[in-house]
Amino acid sequence: MNRQMTMGLAMLGSAALGAAAVQTLHAQAKPPAFQITEITVNNQDGYSKEFLPVIGKLTTDAGGKFLARGGKTISVQGAPPEPRIVVVQYDSLDKMQALFDSSAFKQAIAVGNKYATQRTFGVEGVSP
Repeated sequence: MNRQMTMGLAMLGSAALGAAAVQTLHAQAKPPAFQITEITVNNQDGYSKEFLPVIGKLTTDAGGKFLARGGKTISVQGAPPEPRIVVVQYDSLDKMQALFDSSAFKQAIAVGNKYATQRTFGVEGVSP
């Protein structure tokens, strides 16, 4: 009986320790991040041929997932948005910032700025 009691307490303790570890891991998870870009394209041909393929590959290679990419927009309150809106999700603000800080991204943006006016910002999402 003593052996069964010891085994039962050990199992109970292990379960409690496991539950605490899972809670700690969830608490450490970083929230997702979202890139929002407002774009007014001045030269659609150059923008489509020279900028979009490069920036699309850089974004997906960095783990970005396009959620909106130039679809129909509506204005609900305040000034209307620019004609083209892009929303990209990243695993974390750190991953998004690493892309923004890369020389490849900066070079791509320089090309895009020849063909469009862009306003890009990032926002941290809600923790999981």
